[in-house]
Parts: sequence; C-alpha cells; structure tokens
Amino acid sequence: MRFLITTAILTSLASVSSAADLPNPILPSDFPTLDTETVALGRQLFFDPVLSGNDNIACATCHHPALGTGDAMSLSIGEGGLGLGRMREVVNGNAPKARIPRNAPALFNLGAREFSTMFHDGRVQLNREAMYGIAMPEGRTLERPLTSALAAQNILPILSHDEMAGHPGENSIADAIDAEEIHGPNGAWQQITAKVEAIEEYRMAFDWIIGQDTPLHITDIGNALSQFITYEFRATDSPFDQYLNGKETAMTPEQLAGMEIFYGKGNCSSCHSGKFQTDHGFHAIGLPQFGPGKDDAYADAGRGMISGIDADKYRFRTPSLRNVTLSAPYGHNGAYTDLRAMVRHHLDPFEGLGNYDRRQAALHELGEGAKDWEPMDNLAEVLRIAMAAEIEPVALTEGEIDQLMAFLSALEDPISRNGRLGVPDRVPSDLPLDPISDPS
Repeated sequence: MRFLITTAILTSLASVSSAADLPNPILPSDFPTLDTETVALGRQLFFDPVLSGNDNIACATCHHPALGTGDAMSLSIGEGGLGLGRMREVVNGNAPKARIPRNAPALFNLGAREFSTMFHDGRVQLNREAMYGIAMPEGRTLERPLTSALAAQNILPILSHDEMAGHPGENSIADAIDAEEIHGPNGAWQQITAKVEAIEEYRMAFDWIIGQDTPLHITDIGNALSQFITYEFRATDSPFDQYLNGKETAMTPEQLAGMEIFYGKGNCSSCHSGKFQTDHGFHAIGLPQFGPGKDDAYADAGRGMISGIDADKYRFRTPSLRNVTLSAPYGHNGAYTDLRAMVRHHLDPFEGLGNYDRRQAALHELGEGAKDWEPMDNLAEVLRIAMAAEIEPVALTEGEIDQLMAFLSALEDPISRNGRLGVPDRVPSDLPLDPISDPS
C-alpha cells in the first residue's frame, strides 16, 4: 500500500511539473521587515473600538481571527449592531441604515509585498502618479506617506458611516465626514487620531516608534495596523507550501490530483496564479447581486465604477485562495457560503447565476425595509451581469471536483485557525472587546 501511494505521488508530481507552471516557493523576502513594538501596538489598535466614531466597533468586528479574518456573513452589519458574526444583533433604537454593500474580505497575506491593490474594486492601489504613490478614493487623498497600500486601506473604513464612523448627529467624527471635512487639524482623520493620542498607554507606545516630541498622525495608526496584519495573518506554511519547498509527502494523492486540475484542465490558475493564487487583476464572473450595492439601483458595477471604463463593469479583484477553506462566504458580496457551490459557479457562471439558490446568502434579518433582492428580480440587470461574465464553462466530473476541493484544503496554513498572537485580554481604551460567541 505504501509503495502504491508513493508511486501515485511521484506520477502526479511528474505530470503536474511537466503540464503546468507551478509558482515558486514563498520566501521571507516576499514580506517586509517588521518591528516587534509596532506589531504589538497594531494588535491593540486592531481590536480596540476607539477607532470608531461611537466607540463600539473595532477592525476585528468584521475581520475577526475566530471567523477566518472576516465575519462569516455575506454582508456585514456595522453601525447599529452588537456581537460577532451570525450572532450579531441589531440594537434597538439604533438600527443600521443598510448592510455594508460588499463582503468583508479575508486579510491573509495582504502584507506581502506583491499586494499592491486593495478592496474588491481596487480603489486603493500603488500608483507612482498619485499623491505619495498611492491612489486613493476622491476626497481621501493622503496627507503623508504610508508604508504600503495595506496601510492606506486601513484608514478608510474608519471614515465610513455604516462601517465604523457612525452617522451624522451621533458624534463629531461622523459630522465631519458628512461635511467632507477629512483633512486638516479639525478633519475626521485628526479627530480619530486625537482620541488615540489622548490615551496615555497609546501615546507611550507610539513614543518608542515615532519619538516623544512627534505629534501622532493617522498615517502612524495605518502603519501600525499594517504591521500587525502582516504578522498575524501571514499564511505561508500550508501543505502546498511544504510541497513547493521539496517535501513530496506534504500533500495527499487526492490533493496532488486536484493540483493538476487547478493548474490544468480546470483553468483555475488563469486568474488564481502566482505564489498567493491571485493575478491581482479584475474579472467578471457572473456572481448574483444582492444587498444595497454601490449605486441607487442596488447594482454594483465593481471596477467599472472606479475606472470609468465600460469593459470594467462587473469586474472585481481576484482574491487570494490562501486559507480559502476558512474564509467563507465567497465573492465580492459573499454570494456563496459553501465553497463547493462557489467552485461550481466558476465551472459554469451562467448556470450559477440563472439558478442561484438565495439560501446561500448569509444575511442578518433587517425587516421589510431591506430590498436585498432587487437586482436579482430585475431581468435586465441579471442579463447585464451575465453578458459581462468572462469565464468559459469547464466540464469536470464529480470526482474531479472532489479532487479540486482537496487541493483547496491544501492551501490552508494550520496556524491560521488560531493566529499567532490572538485576541488581547484588554485594549488601552478599556472599551469592551467583541465577544467571541460565534466561531463558526
């Protein structure tokens, strides 16, 4: 039996090596050098609700390590909610205006040097022609340099009314955002920074990093968060990584067979390429649309809304597949809670869109006012999504799908289930941490 298994491994190895272009192993140089003190400080900030306008939401609320660095929901509830994941409840008297329009993406490996584009639509992106080399959304131009696109991404959710800032009339930060007062000494970024700097424990921690006489700036907060995310959510020791580094027995025969499909007839690697299984590009894959969307018609044209190019409509950034088994739901709006169903959609997006099972969506109950399914009830919009889809159908047997699923499981780094540092016991603001009540 041992001989047969070994033979199967070697046979599959030879087949894949000759038929496909596997990525090179990930190296330490693929990640930036980190500072221990900054990582520790970023950890506190990541879990601290002090960055929100109403002191009630942390970065971790929608990107919790216990929930695969997401929140296990298709579309999150930010302001107006209490709790984590599926257990998050709408607070009486403070009901959210709407769901967050897009799925909270996984954070795994976003700190790697090659990740130069952030958000589903790429509205934050390294660009030499932009201010300080990073393209930002309109009205959110950087005031100072940042260390990475990830650091720039970190200082945007705190400006969203529905995500972290709260709504006009609830706090001065939300009022400033509503008035588009983002920059300067009285702007929203500085008000958030002042809240952090007023906490002695934070100011002392920053003293070690930026100096005692240096005023704190929002970019310092963004950089600290980036260092923590880079350290905590690095996932580079999966069976696939071990295999690429020469350990031939790291993957099972079923996983090796799935790898051959992934890099061969399945055509998965045409988009999910490279060391982290992403080309960092934008593609339209015909996903069903629901939720508030990004325009008045509940639709979401994705990259097209940023670039202004018709051909970019309904395109979204290719996500990395590292730890994909931990990071459901899937898609720009979390259309699929089941990974196998998401794979099936890729194999035939037209079938997936036309016969989408709405029970796949994980949505909190918001009452009759939520018009979540308007786009899917609009035949013209469904046709536009279908016509934009770029994926050609691929025929795989059930057995081949099983093998492909096995390979996807080989992309999971065991350390990612618990993280490296984990959740702190407290944060410097002494505000309550999110209860870890839904690890599902």
